[in-house]
Amino acid sequence: MIKLYSSASCASCRKAKAWLKDQGLAFEERNIMNEPLTKEEIKEILSMTETGTEEIISTRSKVYDKLALDFEELSFNELVTLIEENPGLVRRPIILSKTKMQIGYNEEDIHQFIPREVRKATSKKLTEVLLYMDLEKQNVG
Repeated sequence: MIKLYSSASCASCRKAKAWLKDQGLAFEERNIMNEPLTKEEIKEILSMTETGTEEIISTRSKVYDKLALDFEELSFNELVTLIEENPGLVRRPIILSKTKMQIGYNEEDIHQFIPREVRKATSKKLTEVLLYMDLEKQNVG
């Protein structure tokens, strides 16, 4: 099951939600401003990042400016607690499956959440359509 961590005021969150719906993918959405991430969820997200803190902290958020901290100086546990207490620090949306994660909305990267067998079937069908169109074009000329 795909998890979508979002907030109501986030335009990228709305885009991600609409894309998931358009693809017919089942997902669970949670507004992290109303129901903040737990320490366990934060640790799971951090464990899936490639760049760690940089990837999930929103440096454009009001909370980030107000705190004026050097995040590199924080211990892992201090960081987790800070995020838990200040959900506005987190970039959104966070789209998570068992093996994949995306922070923010990116139209190309979000396709990773379409199951492989669906991507293969779609690709095969597209190839057949293109071949058919090419044959039609050759027969007309």
